[in-house]
Amino acid sequence: MAKLIAPHGGKLVNLLVPPEAREARRAHAASLPSLQLSDRAVCDLEMLAIGGFSPLDRFMSRRDHERVLDEMRLARGALFPIPVTLPVDHKAPLSLDQEIALRDGRNDLLAIMRVEEVWEWDRDAVASKVFETLDPRHPLVAEMRSWGPLSVSGALQVLALPRRYDFQDIRLTPEQTRARLTEFDRENVVAFQTRNPLHRVHEELTKRAAREVDGVLLLHPVVGLTKPGDVDHFTRVRTYKALAGRYYEPGRLLLALLPLAMRLAGPREALWHAIIRRNYGANHFIVGRDHASPGVDSKGKPFYGPYDAQDLVTRHRDELGVGVVPFHELVYLPDHDRYEEISKAPANVRTASISGTQVREEYLNKGRRLPEWFTRPEVAEVLEESYPARHRQGVCVWFTGLSGSGKSTTADVLTVLFLEKGRQVTVLDGDVVRTHLSKGLGFSKEDRDTNIRRIGFVAAEIVRHGGVAICSAVSPYRVTRDECRRMVGGDHFVEVFVNTPLEVCEQRDTKGMYAQARRGEIRGFTGIDDPYEPPPSPEITLDTVVSTPEANAHRIIAFLAERGFVRTVGG
Repeated sequence: MAKLIAPHGGKLVNLLVPPEAREARRAHAASLPSLQLSDRAVCDLEMLAIGGFSPLDRFMSRRDHERVLDEMRLARGALFPIPVTLPVDHKAPLSLDQEIALRDGRNDLLAIMRVEEVWEWDRDAVASKVFETLDPRHPLVAEMRSWGPLSVSGALQVLALPRRYDFQDIRLTPEQTRARLTEFDRENVVAFQTRNPLHRVHEELTKRAAREVDGVLLLHPVVGLTKPGDVDHFTRVRTYKALAGRYYEPGRLLLALLPLAMRLAGPREALWHAIIRRNYGANHFIVGRDHASPGVDSKGKPFYGPYDAQDLVTRHRDELGVGVVPFHELVYLPDHDRYEEISKAPANVRTASISGTQVREEYLNKGRRLPEWFTRPEVAEVLEESYPARHRQGVCVWFTGLSGSGKSTTADVLTVLFLEKGRQVTVLDGDVVRTHLSKGLGFSKEDRDTNIRRIGFVAAEIVRHGGVAICSAVSPYRVTRDECRRMVGGDHFVEVFVNTPLEVCEQRDTKGMYAQARRGEIRGFTGIDDPYEPPPSPEITLDTVVSTPEANAHRIIAFLAERGFVRTVGG
């Protein structure tokens, strides 16, 4: 039997109300004010309820939050590196010492919270201390800008877990996972964190890790929120199940899903993952190179060092009670048909490897089958079904700039060029959207943000289904544009800054809007008495003074062709 390490405090948190008491509490909740949770908060609530975040038993108080930022510990001293808070805006119906119903996006009742504390939080402090950056290219730094400025905390009574209809046989709570693990005739459990499909190198690594500790492998993929643009969890889990059923020893593997909303906080996140896996019963944890990294920043530099995560988890392994199994870089030896650590590969021997970028750019995006030495045929088949060649994938071209800058004119030309290349296009023009999708909205900052978010949502759905969305809207606020980038997925979002000087825009103003704004007849007009925030690092910046709309549109098409979204030959 596996000797499972005890969770912090000796037991797992369980916030679920007993079944016999739930109906009465649901009836009571009907009379309470409600708070609708984001998808992230729903994931966090589920992890709190089932004990995945033990010893944390609620969305953090101010004392917990501040000590986590500064010391990676809860107020009572337990190691916990990531803040888990419930952000709300000023309009939330909150009163101290009152109860509030927590509901998901479908308005399903999940829990009741007794409001014990409402406090202001500092976005920049969280970004600097947890993510070590203020760069909006970090997905969570960008996302946090849309969160409410207040945080609420209090005791939770969870009446129902979120409804999950997929892969129910392997959606195991910490308690259920521990029970399954005790059935294996192994003393040790090594957990593997993944948000990506498994290739042969990962398969080899995990098998070696299980043999190294003479234990069971807990293959524990994240199926909550991951990095925008990641392979969806439905596709990933299909690949895991294919591998688990064919290529692992039955007595060495337990596949279970983790409903975690990742933060992509690099070293801190790796430490958090180790704590979570301890709660699920693991006493060893594989820490990867660039573990939980969001990639590169606006200057093309990695947010974290490749081994920072391994170093941080190793420093705390004694307190954790979780041994660290580092992810060693492996390469394939074609002449020997096996994988080997790169540091142990014989001199002058042929080696082969494929990076994650090459998987996407050189194989999946070009419709090429991954070689069998790199990926099992079953995995390659699933990926090909879910991810067509790049020229059949969706993309959003987002034009931003002042009114009169030339966005719509360039977008019109670009639309024709896309059609010429065989791509289907949906144009979401700001004026047209306001006539239909956003009819009734005004021009306050709140209404403008709502309008842009609606455009972003529709664009994300178009891209998700393989279409081209051309969005042309002033979209003056950087935070809201970044939110749209996150909705669409970074690799499929191309921000085009139409950088036309204000005086030129005023000269082009056939509707006389700028003149009215100058006379004070229109209030809150972008560029006159309301700010326009230029993007700090757009994919493309256009000059419409010296370049024609045709030239600019062809420049965008060339950019997209380089990235494979349009064909350069035969189309």
